[in-house]
Amino acid sequence: MGWANAPTPSPYWPGGLVAEGHAAATHARRGKPHIAVFAGPAATILNSPPLVTSNKARRLHGLASAPALAGADEQLAFDALRPQRLATPVTVYVEAFSAHPLEADAAHLYAPPDGYVDERGHFSEQRRDVSDRPVFAMELSPDDGLYPLPYMARRADGGAWDGAGTAPDADAEHTRQTWFPDAHRLFEEIDRFALDRRTGTVNVLRRRASFEFFRAAPSAGYMHDADAPEMPGTHYFTYAPWHLRTDPSRAALVALTNDVAAALRTGRFDAVLWLEGSPTIEETLYWLHLVIDTEHPIVGHSAQHAQGALGSDGPRNIVKGLEYVASRVWEDGNGRDTIGAVLIVDDGIYGARDVQKVDAHTGGYVATGAAGGRLGTVTDRTEPRLARRPTTQHTYCSDVNLTRLPAVTAGVRVGDAAIEVVPVALKDNAGALRAGVIPDVALVKYGSYRAARPADGNADEVEIQARIASNLRSAPLAGFVCEGLAPYGIADLTLDATLRTAVFSGMPVVKVGRGNAGGVVPTEEDVFVLGSDLTATKARLLLMAALLRLGALTPAADPERPQDDEIRRMREEVLAYQRIFDTH
Repeated sequence: MGWANAPTPSPYWPGGLVAEGHAAATHARRGKPHIAVFAGPAATILNSPPLVTSNKARRLHGLASAPALAGADEQLAFDALRPQRLATPVTVYVEAFSAHPLEADAAHLYAPPDGYVDERGHFSEQRRDVSDRPVFAMELSPDDGLYPLPYMARRADGGAWDGAGTAPDADAEHTRQTWFPDAHRLFEEIDRFALDRRTGTVNVLRRRASFEFFRAAPSAGYMHDADAPEMPGTHYFTYAPWHLRTDPSRAALVALTNDVAAALRTGRFDAVLWLEGSPTIEETLYWLHLVIDTEHPIVGHSAQHAQGALGSDGPRNIVKGLEYVASRVWEDGNGRDTIGAVLIVDDGIYGARDVQKVDAHTGGYVATGAAGGRLGTVTDRTEPRLARRPTTQHTYCSDVNLTRLPAVTAGVRVGDAAIEVVPVALKDNAGALRAGVIPDVALVKYGSYRAARPADGNADEVEIQARIASNLRSAPLAGFVCEGLAPYGIADLTLDATLRTAVFSGMPVVKVGRGNAGGVVPTEEDVFVLGSDLTATKARLLLMAALLRLGALTPAADPERPQDDEIRRMREEVLAYQRIFDTH
């Protein structure tokens, strides 16, 4: 599957991925949903704070203690405890009544301790002196899983780690990755350390579902894999450290689409969890909502805070997603999903079509559009509830899903004398998208106070003209989304004229309102597609999918001066695009 490498074996899930037969048998036996978990790009939910050498290690090796804050004189009162594995069993003695400040107040309710430890640390089953402390004796084993322990590692030069890299601006070769390559480790840490608030117990994930893990445009990679070294910006995508940021391309979108579709075609999974960075997950989820042909839920999760950091919200979001899947509030009478892809964060259920991140804090998501509003809630005190169901088409009923896309569609390119219509192969023999087929759709934003006269020219028109020429050379499937005035999508006549040239060059243009549109673009344009209440970014994704389904528009002989019959034909062709935008 593309670059969805098989996860490394883990003591938590022995052998990495679950074999097909075993997965089906496990699901049938336990009655729990079996879920495909995909690691997406720049996912804070899959990130962790940098590993910093503990003061225990610094004292052991004669290094200066770590400061409490950068540039501060005060020293750290405690070492950070990071989840790590024991190499061998060890017996430890834990002081009785140290788990809570009021445990000793209820001492009469407790069984006797296992023994006592004197001032020299010697253990005895009997108390020998009033100063002896009551303790519990326990053997910690590697089989127990992760334990929070001081971090003892140092740099190769013997110095202490104070951040992710050997220096603040170190290159990728001298910077450790803080992101998890897949969700294996994230799920293990959640199940090991996250407490159920009602019962005080752990295993909050495995009690609800079983899982397989995939890497679809993930946030981290194996740079030094001897067989297949992975490169940032090609095989994985991260946003920190900032100077090493990489962003996924349309090639990554093809790969992750094929990965998700291939996993679901196996028939092993009852749902998909998609993990991605909070600023961009709304785009990927809407794309999956449009193109993945499945009757099962697709649930997205993000986080505002890294795993293990102060205020970490990822674990709770994931648990709430599993409760949503198990509740089956999403299904119709035939067990099919009626909602499509959703984002579940902050106890809210948001439809992929409408959700938008507006700020970097808990609760920083809104539902856009004239009918905006969360679809429902999933809280600690109630079962998952839906307040409404979307009426737009999605997943298995989408007109632009992978199953309904043609194997070959029509594109356009510049010829010797005019624009030519050319075939574009979209799928391989297995039905997967071919590399390089995602259409090139550009965003154009209209703002007031532009040039005084059309003759003065505008940078927007120059850029659009250059893009039209570039598309005709190298992007046979292309288009534009114009974000005009709210809510009508209006731009001035000069900009409209240039965009009209794009339409008659074979490139559909969608008009949407500014920002978080609270109204619907009215049906007054003749050759432009009207984007309803979609935001510009969501309209771009729908236009990309629609281009795959319908192909390029038929170009005019002279795009700047189309004839009456060409205008009538164009209006008819645009209606096919309009029907998709009216129903998706």
